[in-house]
Amino acid sequence: MAEHPRLVIVGAGFAGLACAKELGRKPVDVTLVDRHNYHLFVPLLYQVATAALSPADIARPVRRILGKYQNIRILLDEVVDADTIARTVRLAGGTELPYDRLVIATGSQYSYFGHPEWARLALGPRTLEEARTIRGQLLSAFERAEMAESRAEQDVLMTTVVVGGGPTGVEMAGSVAELSRHALARDFRRIDPRRAHILLVEAGPRLLPAFPQALAQYAHRALERLGVTVMVGQAVEAMEPGVVVVAGRRIEAGTIIWGAGVQASNAGRWLGVELAKDGRVPVNPDLSVRGVADVYVLGDMALVTGDDGTPLPALAQVAAQQGTHLGRGLARNLTDGTPLAPFRFHNRGNTAIVGRNAAVFDFGWAQLKGRIAWVLWAIIHIYLLVGFENRLRVALEWFWRYITYERGARLIMPARANPSANGGR
Repeated sequence: MAEHPRLVIVGAGFAGLACAKELGRKPVDVTLVDRHNYHLFVPLLYQVATAALSPADIARPVRRILGKYQNIRILLDEVVDADTIARTVRLAGGTELPYDRLVIATGSQYSYFGHPEWARLALGPRTLEEARTIRGQLLSAFERAEMAESRAEQDVLMTTVVVGGGPTGVEMAGSVAELSRHALARDFRRIDPRRAHILLVEAGPRLLPAFPQALAQYAHRALERLGVTVMVGQAVEAMEPGVVVVAGRRIEAGTIIWGAGVQASNAGRWLGVELAKDGRVPVNPDLSVRGVADVYVLGDMALVTGDDGTPLPALAQVAAQQGTHLGRGLARNLTDGTPLAPFRFHNRGNTAIVGRNAAVFDFGWAQLKGRIAWVLWAIIHIYLLVGFENRLRVALEWFWRYITYERGARLIMPARANPSANGGR
């Protein structure tokens, strides 16, 4: 009896998980490797960082998702290299896994634009460890401000600088403003958290460059109504502990948060091909790596162009669609030899939330803003969460937060000193 083809998937993010699901119960032996035992809903990490949600609300064990598929083996380990000639991947402990087909979907990490030393000074919410650390820094800053003797020291500790005017930066700045203006407002005696300073720094000429101008202007005004100081056209020039230098201005802050762009994880270096400037791997229309047999790259790691010839953005919907497309294609190809079809992205809209009753939504053919966009943002994010329990829990959390202005995840917990900026694989 012939053995089934062996397929290894590296990464249990949106792309890897979607690909694995499509191969469940198919005549393929699938091994999925991830160094975390959970699938993480990265778009809501900023809410963990700002005490709006708990880590368990946006993470779900991979075995609980894929355990029903007998042909899928799950390994809690880290892939450190791949040999595309011998067709093996090497795990951190030295074990080698053979494969007939290899799918790499290890996500992305924050880019510090040639200043890797800034990573320890300004964390970005890319992993649960980083989100918890940011939450601890934010809440600890207010606790230290409560104990500070001088008004000047209190003002510094209650200053938060968010770097990057894309969706992550906009959502983070708005969430920090709501945390200080509402959830913390009644909890302290010597300080007034409502006078906290939140600064959003963007080197480009406007916020949300991937959105239409009108939506970007709306987001700018909505942030200013929340009390956020928006600084566009001003780049970060230097950074040291508790200090950011922006366009020659030295800003002291209790918390510095990074959200200024991403680059592909380091896994692309395994393949021996020329990478794009942001580390992404150029792939063929069927998502296979150019010049490397039977290797496929998905999600934030893949350099794929859309119908207009521009690279597809690093979004969850892109990764999920790629994973589903490749999984279905591989199931047919490995069963009856059907050639893999080219991938086409179907844009279901780009969105960002600014704050309470304020969001933007771009469908390409139409734009929404304000309360309607905010409700639609919430519905879509609840739907995209994996697992009914997570959806119900987040819906209830958001409803309670809406009517009470409270945030229940305000815990300061010890975190690892140097949480990884890699995509968690």
